[in-house]
Amino acid sequence: MLRHPDFDPVAVSLGPLSIHWYGLMYLAGFAAAWFLAKRRSHQPWSPLNEAQVEDLIFYGAVGVILGGRFGYVIFYNFPQFLQDPLWLFRVWEGGMAFHGGLLGVIVAVALYARKIKVPVAALWDFIAPLAPIGLGLGRIGNFIGQELWGRPTDGPWGVLFPRDPSQLPRHPSQLYQFALEGVVLFAILFFFTRKQRPPLAAGALFLLCYGSFRFLVEFVREPDSHIGFDALGWLTRGQELSLPMIIIGGFLLVWTYTRNESAPSGAATAAPVKRRTTKKAGK
Repeated sequence: MLRHPDFDPVAVSLGPLSIHWYGLMYLAGFAAAWFLAKRRSHQPWSPLNEAQVEDLIFYGAVGVILGGRFGYVIFYNFPQFLQDPLWLFRVWEGGMAFHGGLLGVIVAVALYARKIKVPVAALWDFIAPLAPIGLGLGRIGNFIGQELWGRPTDGPWGVLFPRDPSQLPRHPSQLYQFALEGVVLFAILFFFTRKQRPPLAAGALFLLCYGSFRFLVEFVREPDSHIGFDALGWLTRGQELSLPMIIIGGFLLVWTYTRNESAPSGAATAAPVKRRTTKKAGK
């Protein structure tokens, strides 16, 4: 059995302001996405030029934060919202959901694609390899803050979390998710997108892989105490939300490659998107 180091979840305190490690991980994730996007904007088929990357990250950050909060309220604690609608805005009390953040990013990126007049699919594919870095760092933040721990285990890798009332050794599911959703997913998408792929292929692969990884980890992750199991005595809310990702991602991946193979010779792979080279306007 291992013991959690019992880190202080607050990284920096400035008077009444407390900055948590989880928040710093969000910032680090956006910074890493910005750095990688800058480099990848030089690919011949990139839908963006380097000057447009900052606006993309801004749109994506807004989508993550708004979508993540709305997603948590709707998917995980809607009854509390009905009782106390202002709770939606008390973000300092915690509560963010990946699946809501994903929907927020999809909408935000679509709006930005429309603004700069590039195909939405091309921009979704562009951001697919950027997301796993932030996802992985977020799970490290969960581990530091002793949140979203796993189910009890008698394995030697079980971790005793000091803030767990049961004081049972548990699966460090946050670290499993860091490895799968962060490291493995990033490696898959990074190498997959080093070559030009059919439209939506990278985005579809992200949906399929993330949904599969999340579905598997949910078997050892403790369900939310106020929800428990949703169906069949074992299906969790996270698994229910991940199933559509697996289905849609698998369908889109097969569809885009089937469409690509059936396209006339010379038109199988989309031509590189013509990027604007004008100076970026200030926000």
